[in-house]
Amino acid sequence: MHAARSTRANRRRPAPACAGVIASLPAFRRAHRIAFYLAHGGEIDPRPLVELATALGKACYLPILHPLGHNRLYFVRHDRGEPLIPNRFGIPEPRLRSPAPAWSLDVIFIPLVAFDAAGNRLGQGAGFYDRSLATMRRRTGRHPLLIGLAHAFQQVPQLHPAPWDVPLHGVATEHAFHPAAGHRHA
Repeated sequence: MHAARSTRANRRRPAPACAGVIASLPAFRRAHRIAFYLAHGGEIDPRPLVELATALGKACYLPILHPLGHNRLYFVRHDRGEPLIPNRFGIPEPRLRSPAPAWSLDVIFIPLVAFDAAGNRLGQGAGFYDRSLATMRRRTGRHPLLIGLAHAFQQVPQLHPAPWDVPLHGVATEHAFHPAAGHRHA
């Protein structure tokens, strides 16, 4: 990845356009409980989307690392202005309190390094999202919509997922929403 692309300014530049793409999705307009992430490294910054969701009265959640080191995520409601504390990787997260099960959320926005048209994603390699969302594969009933947020240049022709990788329903870039092959438009 080119060093200039990973700068904070370049990460923020497409974020408002990506938020505009998401705002046009019926699933976003219907959603009440939405999980976001705090951008780290070259990830697209979802803050404009969080601001929009907050203005629309949606409940916003952020992931936190499982406190016992199980390499899983909890999702905790977070309101603007509440303090964040650095986790063991130095990434800010809310204080642990009343975690929401992933299945109870309407939409989960997920960071990624690369994605393909089939909804496969390459993350940073730690597998936190895949482990945290794996139980939903076996669960019947309600599931959140899993949407990746990415820069358009992160799309690749094909990824080769591992059996434990959890596919996305689609990916939003600064230009368009890309529903995963086999999924209807969100």
